[in-house]
Amino acid sequence: MNVRVAGDSMLPVLRPGDRLLVRRRALIRPGDLVVARLPGNPSQLIVKRAVLRAEDGWWLESENQRAPGRKDSWDFGAVPDAGIVGRVTLRYAPLRRLSRFR
Repeated sequence: MNVRVAGDSMLPVLRPGDRLLVRRRALIRPGDLVVARLPGNPSQLIVKRAVLRAEDGWWLESENQRAPGRKDSWDFGAVPDAGIVGRVTLRYAPLRRLSRFR
């Protein structure tokens, strides 16, 4: 699956316009970048850092807590496993920012 980053919530790690390759149903570990469905609006996807596995799902956080419009687990709580789409494995565009993630 491919996604495009929108917004500043993951700066400086990810920038708006970055293109990501996402591995669906991959094993998630704390520290991984993940794509999840926004609780309350499952048609919207979000990219966040998986911080810890809680009893009721994954605690997901933005890298940039001051970003306007940022939403993460501080706003909606842990995201259940069913809400996790996959793990980010590669930033493939722009080419000058090409990088692999675990």
